[in-house]
Amino acid sequence: MLKSTLSALWLATLSWGRIQAEDSGDNVKSIGLRTHTLVQPYLDSDMQSRWYDFGGDTIIRTDQYIRLTSDHPSQNGWLFSRVPLTATNWEIEVEFRIHGKNQLYGDGFAMWLTKERGKVGPVFGSADKFEGLGIFFDTYKNNRPGVVFPYVMAMVGDGKTSYDKDTDGKDTEFAGCSARGIRHASVPTKFRLTYFQDKFLKLELQYKSEGEWTLCFETNQPPAIPQVAYLGFSAETGELSDNHDIISINAKNLYTAQPTGRPTPGSGRGKKSGSKEGGSWTWFFMKIIFFFLVVGGGYVGFTAWRANNKRSHRF
Repeated sequence: MLKSTLSALWLATLSWGRIQAEDSGDNVKSIGLRTHTLVQPYLDSDMQSRWYDFGGDTIIRTDQYIRLTSDHPSQNGWLFSRVPLTATNWEIEVEFRIHGKNQLYGDGFAMWLTKERGKVGPVFGSADKFEGLGIFFDTYKNNRPGVVFPYVMAMVGDGKTSYDKDTDGKDTEFAGCSARGIRHASVPTKFRLTYFQDKFLKLELQYKSEGEWTLCFETNQPPAIPQVAYLGFSAETGELSDNHDIISINAKNLYTAQPTGRPTPGSGRGKKSGSKEGGSWTWFFMKIIFFFLVVGGGYVGFTAWRANNKRSHRF
């Protein structure tokens, strides 16, 4: 019984430590951004989208996809939000599909958060010398020895620097990763970009198995996003081609709970609330521990008394 008591006491201590750890973490919550979310059927009754514009060779199948480029040479297409993304902290999750019938294929597609919108150009179908953030899903290798393609990379544009297509943007890469298998994947392919101003930027990919997110890159020194930045997507094909499809876009505003009052988007940590809740859990487990100590002590005392009693009867 003493062994059981000590085991229970140990389990209670472990449980208390686990709850304390969970309570000490940031309580990040989210609110959907309707202005930057786009799901089927994509268009309204007037065959327009309230929140997004599209152009170039983009084709919309309301029951399936938004196809930025088809599997034909020399195409480019784009999709851009009509209003800027003004949230301080946000998460953008996109389901997409890259596929085609050819053994040689290209060139890829991009996600943008830039000051300008809907301008056709040479960088995955959009304008060069952009100002803001670009995430490039590059499927064709031009000249990057030792790098496995497809390759996913981020570039921070200052409005003056060009993207060098001949070197696949090597000199202007902010961060990136290889993603072999992202084309023609057997599961829905997605990416999730999470941004907390002045805290971190993280890109995760889903293409190996459903529900498994692979970290592409993460930094606690995120770039500054322009205060007026439009969310967009673009793709291009040259001599080589591929289908580049956007299936859905889900955007969220992220925030952490305030110590008092209602939660505010982009607010700081709620330390007082967490401390109070942690204190109540501490008192609860202290009572449990005290109970087991009393029971254990009583049992030890009773065992010692019984042993002494037997010896006295023997003599």
